[in-house]
Formats: sequence, structure tokens, C-alpha cells
Amino acid sequence: MRWLFCLEIWSFEMMVLLSGLLPNPQLETSVLSISLNTCSMIYMIPLGLSGATSIRVSNELGAGRAHAALLAIRVSLFSLVTEGILGALILILGRKLWGYCYSNEEEVVSYIAQMMLLLATSHVVDGIQSVLSGAVRGSGRQKIGALLNLGAYYLIGIPLAVLFAFVLHFGGKGLWFGIIAALLAQALFLLILTLCTNWEMEAKKANQRVHDSMTHDEVS
Repeated sequence: MRWLFCLEIWSFEMMVLLSGLLPNPQLETSVLSISLNTCSMIYMIPLGLSGATSIRVSNELGAGRAHAALLAIRVSLFSLVTEGILGALILILGRKLWGYCYSNEEEVVSYIAQMMLLLATSHVVDGIQSVLSGAVRGSGRQKIGALLNLGAYYLIGIPLAVLFAFVLHFGGKGLWFGIIAALLAQALFLLILTLCTNWEMEAKKANQRVHDSMTHDEVS
């Protein structure tokens, strides 16, 4: 599963590599690197909530409490949406100042201010998919979640990023449009998977896994 996580991270890094092929690569690469760094920094909160959701869902399912697992997912989504909106507002309100943390060049600062609007959007969507990913992992379906994530990035996100950046000539913004498209697709896929899940059945499966594990330990 580690290699799947690496491929997901590499899809973001690929945006920086592709920015070097755009006109004015020095500016585009600088701004995309700053954008990726900012995105990684603010993603720590959704990442923490994702881990907490995964643990709580797995514990509730293991205890046979499907309704409690669903409640944990709803609470996490509500918390994440609240945090996402607050985080997006901070990014938008501070967009004209954030660039000065990295450069004194007005061209760079102005470009970063424009990118911050896209970062605010991606932060909200990224948080939602993080919680849903945590729910899928907590239900023991890590491989399905990972494959959905990779499909969203490599079959939808990167091709659209290339289309927006090099064919439609949106530049670095086009590359980030591709990331947003991947995150939207990822969130949609995971939401459909979550809504179509028979959580009572998942609770029984989890309870059985716990029982089998305990039996195996006793035999050993």
C-alpha cells in the first residue's frame, strides 16, 4: 500500500515538473512550488481528521456498531467542512500578503495571490475526500480506496492538467485546475462508495475479522 501512497504524492509533484515546460518556466515553477508547499502545510489538519476517522470507524465496526461508525463519518465531515471554509477564508483574505513570505518580486507575489483562490477551493475539496478516504480505510477496503484515488489523479487529474495548461494555455493555473478536477472526482467516487456501502454488513465482517484474529492468537 505504501507504493500507492507514493504514486498519489508523485501526482502532485508532477505538476511542478510539468510547470517547467511552460513559457516562463522560472516563474511558473516557483509559483507551483510555493503553491504545493502551502497546500501540504494546510493539509495537515484534514490529514489528522482522516486518521481519526479511520481509527474511529474501524473501532466502531469492530464492535458491531454500524450506526456509530456512520455518526463518526458525519461528525468528521461536518468538522472538516467547517475547518475547510475557515481555512479557505484565511487563504483568500491573506492572498496578497502570502507571496511576500517567499519573494519580494511583485510578479511572483501577484501570481501567488491568484493561485491562492484555487488553493482555497482545493483545500475544501481535499479535506472532504480525506475524511471519506479515512472512512474507507477504516472499513478495511484500503485497496479499493487507493485504486479510486489513483484513478482520479492519473486518469482524470493529470490529463486534464495537461489539457488546461498546454492546450488551452491556462499555464500554472491550468495545472492546478487538473488537481482540483482530480480531487473532485476522488471525493465523488468515495462519496458514492460510502453511500452504497451496507454498513451493517461491514460491521459483521469487521466483527468476524476480530473473532478470527483472536482465535488465531489463541491457537498460536
